[in-house]
Amino acid sequence: MVVRIRLARFGRKHLPFYRIFVADARAPRDGKHLEVVGTYDPIPQRDGNKHVALNILRIKYWLSVGAQPSDRVAKLLGQAGVLPPTPKRRPIAQTFATSGLIQKQ
Repeated sequence: MVVRIRLARFGRKHLPFYRIFVADARAPRDGKHLEVVGTYDPIPQRDGNKHVALNILRIKYWLSVGAQPSDRVAKLLGQAGVLPPTPKRRPIAQTFATSGLIQKQ
């Protein structure tokens, strides 16, 4: 059984709120889960910050037994210092331009 750490959307239209949970990879986005390990509020609050609450001990446990985080959760865990930070992606055109494959006229 492949286990993933991913987001489940809650809230209402235009005001999303996510729970970070551990689930079987075949389960639907908002379907059955094994454990809730945190929350993520992407809307900046009055202090200007996006709030993330993580149960780091449980996340480290699930990572140690082979759970794979989704891309967004890996980014959040990297910012929290649980995982190494994910490298920033550059646009394809910028990558080719800096590598010399595309010559400017």
